[in-house]
Amino acid sequence: MYIGCHLSIADGYEEAAKQALSIGANVFQFFSRNPRGYSSKELDMEDIANMKKILDKNNFGPLLAHAPYILNLGSHKDKTYGMGKGILREDYEKLDSISIPYFTFHPGNHIGKGSEYGVKRISDALNEIITGNENTMLLLETMSGKGTELGHTFEEIRDIIDGVKYSELVGVCMDTCHIYSAGYDIVNDLDGVLERFDDIVGIDKLKCIHLNDSMMEFDSRKDRHAKIGEGTIGLEAIEKIITHPQLKYLPFYLETPNDLEGYEKEIKLLRKLAKY
Repeated sequence: MYIGCHLSIADGYEEAAKQALSIGANVFQFFSRNPRGYSSKELDMEDIANMKKILDKNNFGPLLAHAPYILNLGSHKDKTYGMGKGILREDYEKLDSISIPYFTFHPGNHIGKGSEYGVKRISDALNEIITGNENTMLLLETMSGKGTELGHTFEEIRDIIDGVKYSELVGVCMDTCHIYSAGYDIVNDLDGVLERFDDIVGIDKLKCIHLNDSMMEFDSRKDRHAKIGEGTIGLEAIEKIITHPQLKYLPFYLETPNDLEGYEKEIKLLRKLAKY
């Protein structure tokens, strides 16, 4: 089972890998830069090499980078749109250069212009960013649907991917809290939700899972993560998710409101439930 959490790389990639090991994780997620700003650190190639030694020695699964929250590729505002493309392109090139397998981002908001407009803006942006020569995959994160948020329906996810020339380099990161809040009943009909995803997007496009419980009720359209087993999704449903035949071999990344000790407890619990 590939299970880990979100870790800071403020002290370097090697230190993040060591932290992951210390809590029993064999994958981890990190921000590609300041999550709510513009600042970005230069790569330290010795640090990267030391991290990779730890990953290889301990049979880690694929790492996942997360783009900053400030991006909005669905915006009609040229400055916002241009900034988003610039940051995503810069970080995508950097992550590809150090062989990070996956890079996920929130698709964006259409800000009143409508879903069709926003979807096309995102596809157009990805067509400017992806050259077709990369190995890193860009992953659209499934969203909860608050406000004018895009990516909360499988149809929007499909339409974004369909609009990208090199669509083989675009996949999906499914967030359990988000899709439950968006109205996909993974508690009572997990098989049905996955069948629907397969019919609309294609299960082969699903590359990883953000594993979170939810503070909010089903179909609330609100994004509030809860600790595993302490929310409205619940431990029984979480167990079904991590042991489902179509999901269990994917990497799971926790984004629950926890410190390292809390993540360690959740990872132990999930490994016990998974039994693999």
